Amino acid sequence: MLSRVARRVYWMARYIERAENTARLVNTYHFMLLDLPRGTRVGWDILPVITGGYEQFSERYQRHDERNTVKFLLADSNNPASLMNSIAIARENCRTSREVLPGHAWEQLNELKLYADARVNDALPRRDRFNILTAIIHRCQQLTGLLAGTMTHDHAYDFIRIGRNLERADMSSRVVDMGALSLQGPEDTSGLDVHVWTSMLKAMNAYQMYRKDVQIGVHCADVVGFLLQNDYYPRSVAHCLDQVEECLGDLPLHKETLTPIREARRRLSRIKPHKLNANTLHAEIDRLQVGFSGIHKKIRETWFT
Repeated sequence: MLSRVARRVYWMARYIERAENTARLVNTYHFMLLDLPRGTRVGWDILPVITGGYEQFSERYQRHDERNTVKFLLADSNNPASLMNSIAIARENCRTSREVLPGHAWEQLNELKLYADARVNDALPRRDRFNILTAIIHRCQQLTGLLAGTMTHDHAYDFIRIGRNLERADMSSRVVDMGALSLQGPEDTSGLDVHVWTSMLKAMNAYQMYRKDVQIGVHCADVVGFLLQNDYYPRSVAHCLDQVEECLGDLPLHKETLTPIREARRRLSRIKPHKLNANTLHAEIDRLQVGFSGIHKKIRETWFT
């Protein structure tokens, strides 16, 4: 398999996942703020922090209000991680890799791009935001399902799974980091912690599976443990890393690539959610994300150069 094809399908999968996750974050954060107790002060500018673009956001926008934040995350052509740019890059990588992908994948991704181009500016005000972003999420999920159900599960598909799960692990860790402030102080009496962590679960479509698995109320440490360490939930960091390791094991020249992923997995298993506060959890998330970068670097050095 040519390295350029492997690189393209890997990045196609990462950017499809990134677009879906960005839409999820904006939708969930919108409803979380609406339901917070009166007088609670939580700004929109936490979202660029989560996505790693706060410095660029601050340089481009003087006002860190809702409209500017949503525009930066969804429609700003100068933000390389915006939803529109993610879809455009995914589409271009798909276009140049059509020889290894099902024909309907290109058609569906092209339709997603056309829909986003036509409707994303309508998602900046609140009125139609939820419906438009939900439609984008569903189209991303349909594309993921189409690839899983109609593409030969060969090395090209391995790189798609690697890209999707590495991107998913990174975003899941960022969602946990966003909720880390709720670990400050005791379990609160106002219900704010419960509300925030419930929103984090809903951002990842994890609320019902969390209740099924944990079978108790929503508590910070239990949510952190579920989103980071659950072996069976598809969006947990542990499950995503296991999927990446499984795919790497099927590829040639994979031996050295397993070292950083196993190091990340060991670090993850050593985290004790019930013993963490906001600062120590943030430090653990930072170390995990450094590990994700190391995994990507080793993949790039092994197959993309």
